[in-house]
Amino acid sequence: MVNVRIFVTYKQSVFDPQGETIKDAIHSLGHDEVTAVKVGKFFDVTLDTNEDEVATAVKEIDDQLLVNFNMETYTYQVMEEA
Repeated sequence: MVNVRIFVTYKQSVFDPQGETIKDAIHSLGHDEVTAVKVGKFFDVTLDTNEDEVATAVKEIDDQLLVNFNMETYTYQVMEEA
């Protein structure tokens, strides 16, 4: 079994209103050194497969369910083998 963390974020070209709101709130706290905030989400997925098949499984899961490819992109990280 393999534990994978999938990160989903907006594409660089997509405006992130939640990130902008958070950045404005950080500025209101006096932290003007913050120049950008990007909001995303992550999913921890346990796969009953070997590491050679992880990339294919993650791509299929993201293509079919987790990622809106019009607005989002993804990366993933193998956390550990269980």
